[in-house]
Amino acid sequence: MSLSAIFARLVAWIGAVAIFLRHRNDNLKEQAFGSKPAIPPAKPQGIPTLKMPTAKGWAEGQTPVAAAGLKVNAFAAGLKHPRWIQVLPNGDVLTAEALSVPGGIKSVFDYAQYSTMKRAAAIGESPNRITLLRDADGDGVAETREVFLDKLNQPFGMALLGDTFYVGNTDGVVAFPYKAGETRIAAKGQKLNSLKPGGHWTRSLLPSADGKKLYIGVGSLTNIADEGMAAEEGRAAIHELDLETGKSRIFASGLRNPVGLAWEPTTGTLWTVVNERDGLGDETPPDYLTSVRDGGFYGWPYCYWDRIVDDRVPQDPAMVAKAIKPDFALGGHTASLGLCWLPTGTLPGFPEGMVIGQHGSWNRSKLSGYRVVFVPFENGRPAGPSRDILTGFLSPDERASYGRPVGVTIGPDGSLLVADDVGDVIWRVTGA
Repeated sequence: MSLSAIFARLVAWIGAVAIFLRHRNDNLKEQAFGSKPAIPPAKPQGIPTLKMPTAKGWAEGQTPVAAAGLKVNAFAAGLKHPRWIQVLPNGDVLTAEALSVPGGIKSVFDYAQYSTMKRAAAIGESPNRITLLRDADGDGVAETREVFLDKLNQPFGMALLGDTFYVGNTDGVVAFPYKAGETRIAAKGQKLNSLKPGGHWTRSLLPSADGKKLYIGVGSLTNIADEGMAAEEGRAAIHELDLETGKSRIFASGLRNPVGLAWEPTTGTLWTVVNERDGLGDETPPDYLTSVRDGGFYGWPYCYWDRIVDDRVPQDPAMVAKAIKPDFALGGHTASLGLCWLPTGTLPGFPEGMVIGQHGSWNRSKLSGYRVVFVPFENGRPAGPSRDILTGFLSPDERASYGRPVGVTIGPDGSLLVADDVGDVIWRVTGA
């Protein structure tokens, strides 16, 4: 028997045993959602759960399921792993196409994780480009497609300020000159800062209201600082980059993997969605949506939610004591990535609030996420339970995923745009 075949059998055995034990031991009735979630006690896993559906893609004419009163169509299909979306002032839509790349395989579990991610089309050769989509005739489908930028390094976040276009590469922010209406940037970019690549590689960008600063989401290298805190320096944080001086600082820390960033307009407060740690159970701890304070510390890796200590980590009581409780739980391992503000009236029947793209779990016995959800806000705070906007990304038997939602934003026509990196589609959601 070949070595690869032996590894494949080990992967299948590890996954089957772990999932059987999780199903037998977890008596979870509902997910940990809301401002007061019921979080089960931690159950450290000797054999980590690995469960991810096989990437299948969408059949001809098949779409996600829109909530009542809404409809969905493909704004653009046939892309290559679209992750994030940026709308330019002239109505052009940009999407960053990038992919996780294989790292070093040092153990059977590393191989098992790699195999699981590969089956789900979550790892491979990265396109490393940004594609421009233009719907000139206004029919809700982009008829123009151009390579806007290429030869990038796992691009993700994008921002346009004046005549400068910014890209969040995994190893730093790059600035390019931009002229309104152009469909391709040929000029060489200028790197503004350096960020450590690897681990959680996405680098989301959000400009300040005055356009003088960029906020950058930088995830951790490992699950719980497995390689020590020195390896995590500058990570698990939101950075603030001053575009006038070029200086950068940590705006907030202790955020294991802060991805989507958005402003709440009535208070001007920064919000983010965060992917929490693995290996403590299906629903422990939940991913979350939270406001972000300047100088705030949110617990990682020492604790989670309301200062619940993670005994697997060498402790620092002073850091635990200062940890800020997140605002709104989003369920365990939902991989909540996308985030945007939804003004009242954008979608019929939906008040103002935050839209969240839940990419979906790979590390729990019953899959979660794989949907686009909405959290209503009142007076600048979450108010009431979440609601689904799009579902149907996952097959009923959990064996296949047709797509996985990531970035969300408001389109040039007032629709909601959703990047689907497994379906290779940008979806457009409007009223029915």
